[in-house]
Amino acid sequence: MTNLVVHGGQPLRGRITPSANKNAVLPVLCATLLTSQPIRLLGVPEITDVKKILDIFRALGSEVLADFGSGIVELHHRDTRFDPKVHRLPEEMRSSIMLVPPLLARFGAARIEDNVKGCTLGMREIDPHVEVLQHFGARIERTDGSLLILADGPLQATQHWLDYASVTTTENFVLCAATAAGTSRLTNAACEPHVQELCRFMAMLGVSIEGLGTSQLVVAGAERFGGGEFTFSEDYHEITTFLALGAITGGEISVKNSIPEQFPLIDRTFGKFGVEVVHRDGWSCAVQDGPLRVRKPFTPNILTKVEAAPWPYFPVDLLPIFISLGVKAEGSAMFWNKVYDGAMGWSVELSKFGAHVFLADPHRLVTFGGLPLSPAVVESPYIIRVAIALLMVAASIDGRSVIKNAAPIRRAHPRFVENLRSVGAQVEWHEES
Repeated sequence: MTNLVVHGGQPLRGRITPSANKNAVLPVLCATLLTSQPIRLLGVPEITDVKKILDIFRALGSEVLADFGSGIVELHHRDTRFDPKVHRLPEEMRSSIMLVPPLLARFGAARIEDNVKGCTLGMREIDPHVEVLQHFGARIERTDGSLLILADGPLQATQHWLDYASVTTTENFVLCAATAAGTSRLTNAACEPHVQELCRFMAMLGVSIEGLGTSQLVVAGAERFGGGEFTFSEDYHEITTFLALGAITGGEISVKNSIPEQFPLIDRTFGKFGVEVVHRDGWSCAVQDGPLRVRKPFTPNILTKVEAAPWPYFPVDLLPIFISLGVKAEGSAMFWNKVYDGAMGWSVELSKFGAHVFLADPHRLVTFGGLPLSPAVVESPYIIRVAIALLMVAASIDGRSVIKNAAPIRRAHPRFVENLRSVGAQVEWHEES
């Protein structure tokens, strides 16, 4: 078990340059398999999921040069080979499902493991992905422990309306449509920043996509794909995380941010806890006047709410970060996860710090904040930003705390501990046998 040991109570101050968003980097890496031309990616973070995909590429015979010190990854898939009887995609990484369309386009076959999964956020079905593949003309055969996807010829353009705005299903649709003959249309598409970033990469390869940033995408299939150089933007999740760490500890962290246009709703959500976010000269910082306080709504007899749902709602992955602010801030607030049915069960770990929280149902949680907190040993579920949220609470409390099972942080945030130390945190990894 990989734990984080935190000696909290110090205000964190300084500057941090965040990494790229893993939710953009991973689909772009998968999309590189579409082309046999050389690709150069800039700003690639050194995280476990990236390394796993690069290992898959090496196993398939691709040329891979990775320098994580500079963040540069160079790929050339001209000699790539795939055999569905031999090669397997990693079950523990949800994003591996996005390797299916390029494998199908190049080799006519791919395979999905039955229990492909990511963070423990409740049931995450593969049926929407199967429906997309079938709409494009792929055949699905069930084998022992996996699904075999076959294409007897080129995929055919289609129109599809998603049941819900799923990020990875939208990305898989775009990847399929890029290789299909004709023009495809997707309604109820996800429009998160990382989906937009994948679409910009696809445009670099030569794919025409209309509707970027909206709930309807129109994709024209390309006859051939080019190569080139692509630079990733900073991760709005990581920017927000470090801003919140400064706020919860009573300090002030400035974070490099070239995408402030993605932050109006996040900024207003910080404001609900007495924190003002200032964007200036390519940097963002969160400042507050005194202790954190929940801002009371003008409507009487209701709680201040943070409602998280698919973009352009407040990002659901950031909800745990703001639950930590709610625990620390004076006053009560309700947090509503409108996406995942298993993402709030960790609230019992907050009570080990002395926090008062009430889990109303699988989707809604109420914090009664501003109460005295004490150091604790807590255990995170396998959810990246829950581990960070627990660390945030620990960092705000005088004394030694332990966040057990904190390894998921490494899936998304390279140099996380090093960054925290650079702004004054006393934190270290500890391996427990």
